Amino acid sequence: MENVSCGVSELIQISFVFPNGDTYEGECRRSATGALERSGIGVNRSPHGVTYTGSWKNDRMYGLGKLEHPSGAVYEGEFIDNKFHGRGTYTFPNGAQYIGNFTENKMIGEGEYVDANGLHWKGAFHDKAAPGLKLRLKM
Repeated sequence: MENVSCGVSELIQISFVFPNGDTYEGECRRSATGALERSGIGVNRSPHGVTYTGSWKNDRMYGLGKLEHPSGAVYEGEFIDNKFHGRGTYTFPNGAQYIGNFTENKMIGEGEYVDANGLHWKGAFHDKAAPGLKLRLKM
């Protein structure tokens, strides 16, 4: 990246390998201090199989994106400062899903849980607890 020159607000396409082995392909911009930061749309892959595809702002996952883990777990939705924050869907390795709101990586508020058997549960979530979930019956 040393030979790349761009203005503070100008987006450029890059392909970069970080010292930890992560790779990034996508848009970046130069910060006010002169450092290149992931900004715009891009794909970041870790050597351990974690892949993030989506929006970046100030070198952080920000906006809409998809985070995939080698275990099969996938989060697709809104991010703020590298955290699940806003509306999203988290798919667990066993295929179960939570669809709803997230606050700083936690399931918070109204949401729906679809268990591994395909049953739909609705209710209020408080991180890992969801007292009073109701089974949604299909008639």
